[in-house]
Amino acid sequence: MIPSFWLSTLDPIVPRPPLPGDRSYDVAIAGGGYTGLWTAYYLSQLAPSLSIAVLEASYCGFGASGRNGGWASGLFPVSEAKLARRYGADRARAMHAALADAVDEVGRVGIDCDYAKGGTISLARSPAQLRRARRSPGFLSRSAAAAICNATDVLGGVYSPDCAALHPARLVRGLLDAVLQRGVAVYEGTRVLSLSRGSVVTDHGTVTAGTVVRALEGYTAQLSGHRRALAPVYSLMIATEPLPASDWERIGLARRETFTDERHMIIYGQRTADDRLAFGGRGAPYHFGSRIEPSYDQVPAVFDSLRETLADMFRIRPGIAYRWGGPLGIPRDWMPSVGLRDGVAWAGGYVGDGVAAANLAGRTLADLIAGHETERTGLPWVGHRSRRWEPEPIRWLGINAGLRATTLRDAWEKHPAPAR
Repeated sequence: MIPSFWLSTLDPIVPRPPLPGDRSYDVAIAGGGYTGLWTAYYLSQLAPSLSIAVLEASYCGFGASGRNGGWASGLFPVSEAKLARRYGADRARAMHAALADAVDEVGRVGIDCDYAKGGTISLARSPAQLRRARRSPGFLSRSAAAAICNATDVLGGVYSPDCAALHPARLVRGLLDAVLQRGVAVYEGTRVLSLSRGSVVTDHGTVTAGTVVRALEGYTAQLSGHRRALAPVYSLMIATEPLPASDWERIGLARRETFTDERHMIIYGQRTADDRLAFGGRGAPYHFGSRIEPSYDQVPAVFDSLRETLADMFRIRPGIAYRWGGPLGIPRDWMPSVGLRDGVAWAGGYVGDGVAAANLAGRTLADLIAGHETERTGLPWVGHRSRRWEPEPIRWLGINAGLRATTLRDAWEKHPAPAR
């Protein structure tokens, strides 16, 4: 089964040959998604004399890079205020400015991926959501918010220009073509079993390398010794049939702005280039032991909830053409990180906002591996180490309790108990 709507729109993917036995490279990258491929892309430019290999268990884009919501956003899961308290105001501002620039950089590279920088709007659709929205930069009145996205019950909103809608699978496969043209070796169908300084062990042989890069995001937990590094939490999506022009005249999103609202349980959507609504959200359970299975991509109750949310937001009941999902990587403190230590580099933990962040991470890893000190290498996420998640069953209990509490909190805000 093709893992997403996005991947289904491409020509049939024929995986590249696997690693043909033991090999040696200057740099070995575990993971053929955005992080791994952007790292290879920029490093091949910055240090063209280095030999680089990318190792991918399935095919490039099989994971989150080919399944996500198609938001290249400047969002960061840790607020600027919290970053400022921890690292100082200047470094916090630099982090967010670098992410905003990464949104533009994805477009500047020029890969054909239906890139449209219309910004993003977070709607306030209840009094509690409105109170939160008023505290945010970019607050919009009811009329201004509805002029962008005419959903039901809009009371206001928050707009940011730092987001582009795109076709994520075209981006990752176009990026693959770009790194191949630059002489990077890419081995698909090659599962990384373990990695350490100077060595990556796969099911097709061992790669020795001066620098090893871990770029597995939600699949990090499957790597030997890394089960508690990142929690793989599932996000699910639906895509409608193309909507008629009359619906779009009423809904808006004329510049393909991405959209969400101020509820606690994250939802996210975009108007695709072929006039569908691609819409997703969290809420699927975390699975004991950080397990990842194809069957977890399909949770009928979550798909039904997403469809009902669309119906509630836009008073439409379109046909649902595609349903899919996949895991994303969440660090224990929700702080993404990039780093290089003792010959082992890493990047990830994007908490679902990895499209632009992975581009910034790839440029930063290229700087670090090449030994260049830049503004990027001084950003607060560089060298950060999140503490490990708790062992089971504490991890399973804690994450799923948090998901349940978030759902209940949103339900209470939508229908608060009457005062006594």
